Amino acid sequence: MSDTPKKSKLGLWLWLLAFLIMLASVVYQRRTGPTYPLRGRVNVDEQQLEYRLPRSAENVSDAKIVIPDIGVSARVLWRRYPTSDPFTVVFMASESDGGEKILTAGIPPQEAAGKVEYKIEIGSTVIPENGETAVMRFKGPVSAPVLLFHILLIFIAILTSTRAGLGAAFGKDEKTLLWITLGLILVGGIILGAFVQKAAFGAYWTGWPYGSDLTDNKTLFMFIGWLAACLLMMFPKAKRPAVALASLLTLIVYLIPHSWRGSQLDYHQEQSAVQIDQ
Repeated sequence: MSDTPKKSKLGLWLWLLAFLIMLASVVYQRRTGPTYPLRGRVNVDEQQLEYRLPRSAENVSDAKIVIPDIGVSARVLWRRYPTSDPFTVVFMASESDGGEKILTAGIPPQEAAGKVEYKIEIGSTVIPENGETAVMRFKGPVSAPVLLFHILLIFIAILTSTRAGLGAAFGKDEKTLLWITLGLILVGGIILGAFVQKAAFGAYWTGWPYGSDLTDNKTLFMFIGWLAACLLMMFPKAKRPAVALASLLTLIVYLIPHSWRGSQLDYHQEQSAVQIDQ
């Protein structure tokens, strides 16, 4: 009986550690992805300007580009990506946003998975710096409930996956967590993920064997890993190593930045075709 409180306490600590690992991985994956806003700070006419450039937008309206208005005229230069089209120039207009003066401009929406690259010229300063551009991908609108449940179930799957792996490392059998993790990846990643992909980019599945979309392939890889771990539960010597390996591989795969090598419209084709970043 004395071992029960110790095991219960260990289980709580493992859940706490799993939650912290999940939270850290979510933040890392989000902030390192190619659709995370590009942030920076530049000096313009002896004034400091902080900017936040969007790299993802819905294609139902112009993508709005906003920077603080410091009294210097600015313009946005954009073109389809990746092409050698000449840049289109859009002059930024001054507006008031809650008492704060801002400069705004709109980039016309593109087809789903279409991208544009753009930069801002403000005075003699170019944003981003070092001759680079911000690349923004357009997507179709996704139902809020579908997107919410998709994200929530994936987060929980990473949590239960990590907890199962930690349990295996400490000599605990977590058979129930294995099947829960597998189910969460199936429903949240493969099924709901397909509906998100269809709404955003026009196809239910663009991973193997139909394409090389890395986000879809990441989900498939995680599902296969946990399916194998569940099947190996019938072998006593293999079950804990299988769970630990599936958990570790899931975390590594998940940490690959979201939307990296994602769906991309090929502007060079006469008809629209979705390809993958190279």
